[in-house]
Amino acid sequence: MKKVILAFALFLATIPVMSMAANTGELERQIEQVRKEREVLLEEQKKLQTELEAVNKESQTLGSAVKSLNATKLKLAKDISITQSRITSTNLTIRSLENTMSEKERQIVAHRKAIAQTLSTLSEYDSRPLVLNLLASTELSDLWKDRSQLEGLNSHLAEEILALRETRKMLSQEKEKKERVKEEQENLKGQLSGQKSVVEENKKAKEIILAETKNKESEYQKMLAENLARQKEFEEDLFRLESELNITLDPSLIPVPRKGTLSWPVENVFITSPFGMRSAGFHGGTDFRASVGTPILAIAGGTVEGAANSDDQKGCYSFGRWILIRHFNGLSSVYAHLSASLVKAGQKVGSGQIIGYSGGYPRAYGSGNSRGPHLHLGLFSSQGVEIRSFTSQRYRDTGSGCHNVPIPVSDIKAYLDPLAYLPVL
Repeated sequence: MKKVILAFALFLATIPVMSMAANTGELERQIEQVRKEREVLLEEQKKLQTELEAVNKESQTLGSAVKSLNATKLKLAKDISITQSRITSTNLTIRSLENTMSEKERQIVAHRKAIAQTLSTLSEYDSRPLVLNLLASTELSDLWKDRSQLEGLNSHLAEEILALRETRKMLSQEKEKKERVKEEQENLKGQLSGQKSVVEENKKAKEIILAETKNKESEYQKMLAENLARQKEFEEDLFRLESELNITLDPSLIPVPRKGTLSWPVENVFITSPFGMRSAGFHGGTDFRASVGTPILAIAGGTVEGAANSDDQKGCYSFGRWILIRHFNGLSSVYAHLSASLVKAGQKVGSGQIIGYSGGYPRAYGSGNSRGPHLHLGLFSSQGVEIRSFTSQRYRDTGSGCHNVPIPVSDIKAYLDPLAYLPVL
């Protein structure tokens, strides 16, 4: 009888493995299939990105601008397909993890039943004195067999308890893994929403360019010249405003410049305009080549101080769509001319996290005073930068432009060269 109980307990422990294996194997096959399909999409994406970069290197003409917008449309469609593929993978992974968790939960039930059966049998032995066992045994050898089986039951009980603890531990690990995958899935859904917004902005940008230029090259060049003038005007106004701030800075709170303190804001690094003085005036940041829809990454962990769009006010040719992050190391960074933002004020972000997508087509919503696709990265000592309404005497007098539009402003002394803190090129 005791051998039957022991065999039954061992059988209970194997039931979940047999019942769940087929379903788990099918999910793993589907995950692998989606992964292979995504590899093909990634190769196509790389090809389209190369073609787009080649187009963007062409001279600034109406034809090249339209060509770039069309190439961007194809690239963005591929980006969306890849993100959707990753969401599918996370869905399958979550289902697989749920199957595994169900299996572990069933194993826990089986282990508990086996332990209960074993304890019941041991209790039966313990309730009978040794003399009764002797009297109940027809032969002495039967008693020693029972005692040997008792030792086996004790050993089996110890094994079941150990297995129960291990299964509980594995279940806890699977639950944590599921939460991580669900968090990744939510991030991917946010990215997908942002990418779809970029597609819409790209479509509108093409419509605006064709409408404003009336398909004439001369009108397009005139538009670029106007953007350049507005950019210079904005930078001069901003410089005057920031020169008047005169915020007292503590030099000891400014992090010592050290390469690698921060990470790159884009995956493929190509600098188009460095920090410092240039012919048009002071450039308070570093510009990176980034075709529209390029993922923009936080250069360090921190808290989003603000995220807005100066293009919400007609006639304000400023940063366009921007994000300001206050980092944990005494630095703050601003990302400007974005086609989409994925974060909001008060949100915590990690280093390398996708916070938005690049933009910059002239006159496109969110481009601000940009003359072409790129990312503007500004860096400050946190003690000297804040978000405040952009005001200047000219705007106060006319009541137009960027009057009362909130943007990041900084004391001139708080501006820092991003390349002094970013990795070595």
